[in-house]
Amino acid sequence: MVQPKILIVEDDVDIVEMLKYPLEQANFEVKAVYDGYAAINAITEQKPDLILLDLMLPNISGVEVYRTISRDPQVENIPVIMVTAKSEEIDRIVGLELGADDYIVKPFSPREVVLRVQAVLRRLVSQAVEENDSWIVVQDIQIDIDKRKVLCCNEEVELTATEFELLVTLTKSPDRVFSRSILMNQVWGQDYYGVDRTVDTHMSRLRRKLNSCGGMIQTVHGVGYRLKS
Repeated sequence: MVQPKILIVEDDVDIVEMLKYPLEQANFEVKAVYDGYAAINAITEQKPDLILLDLMLPNISGVEVYRTISRDPQVENIPVIMVTAKSEEIDRIVGLELGADDYIVKPFSPREVVLRVQAVLRRLVSQAVEENDSWIVVQDIQIDIDKRKVLCCNEEVELTATEFELLVTLTKSPDRVFSRSILMNQVWGQDYYGVDRTVDTHMSRLRRKLNSCGGMIQTVHGVGYRLKS
């Protein structure tokens, strides 16, 4: 069985050691780097399956690391969990609006980190792959489940794993209204302890990426979202 590769980007050696053992016990292959420049090199060379990225790093910040890799087509869709000592909600929102898949505030328990990592990686395995029909088509949106490919008006749209799962969830049940809590449960998983803002920020990014098709995603005020067929 292939072990998913986790890259820890953290300048505190004690925290790295605290995380490595429980992650390895959970059957992950774990590597670590300790500053922003080393992180960019490791990400582009090793292409890990998930990145645990501290925001406060020497040389360049975790935010700049994330912005740099998000411009590289070869690694831009690698899921990222941001880790920081900052607990204010605004910092969490900034991290999520950049496109991070999750956000963990120090201090945390190693068990919590393992659960968060497992929950994010589960999103990469689309439930829709189990469908007999590998294509979903709703108006101008076409989704190839097997290839994880999305087309809007026959133009390919690049989505992160989380954005892809959100879109698949909506398109599988067009016109159904999904509450934010249901979307969190289905896309992020029961182990995720997020806030409603998490869904809103990812949905906003999804709409922008879909361009002319983005208007099909409608906000149902006070409830959640639906895809208009």
